[in-house]
Amino acid sequence: MANKASFTAEEWRQLVQSPMLAGMAITAADPSGLFGLVKEGLAASRALAEAKSAAGTNELIGAVVADFETAEGRDAVRDGLKARFAGSEAADLKPKAITALRETAALLETKAPEDAPAFKAWLEDIARRVAEASKEGGFLGFGGVQVSDAEKATLAEISTALNRTA
Repeated sequence: MANKASFTAEEWRQLVQSPMLAGMAITAADPSGLFGLVKEGLAASRALAEAKSAAGTNELIGAVVADFETAEGRDAVRDGLKARFAGSEAADLKPKAITALRETAALLETKAPEDAPAFKAWLEDIARRVAEASKEGGFLGFGGVQVSDAEKATLAEISTALNRTA
C-alpha cells in the first residue's frame, strides 16, 4: 500500500489537489450560481469528511484527507490550484482540471497501482456528489434537473481521464 512517503513532494501535492480538481471540473462545466456553488463546495467537503471516518478507507485516501485537514496541507492545495489556474479564463477551468486528473491517474497507476482503483473511484464519487448537489436550470429552486447534460458529459470525461471507463 502506498502512502505519502511513496511520492515526491510535487507528486503528493498533485494527489492532495485531486479531490478539489474533481469537484472544480463539475462546477466549471455548468456553473450553478451562488447557491449552487455553495452546495457543490459543501458536497466536496462532505465527501472528504466522510472518507476520513469511513471504515476501511484506503490508506492512501486517508493520508490525502489527513494532509488536507492541516493548515499546511490546505495552503499547499490553495497555492497549487492558484498556480495551476493562474491567468486562466473561466472556459479553461474544466479542461485544465480534466488534464490534471488524467495526470493523477497516470501517477497512481505508476506509483500506487494497488491503490489506484480505489482512489480513482473516490475521485469519481466526489465528482458525482458535486454534480448532484444542486439542481441546474429552473428558477428559485423550481424546475431544472439534478444533473445537467454538461455535468453528465463532464462526469464521463472524468471517468475517461481516470481510465475508469468500461
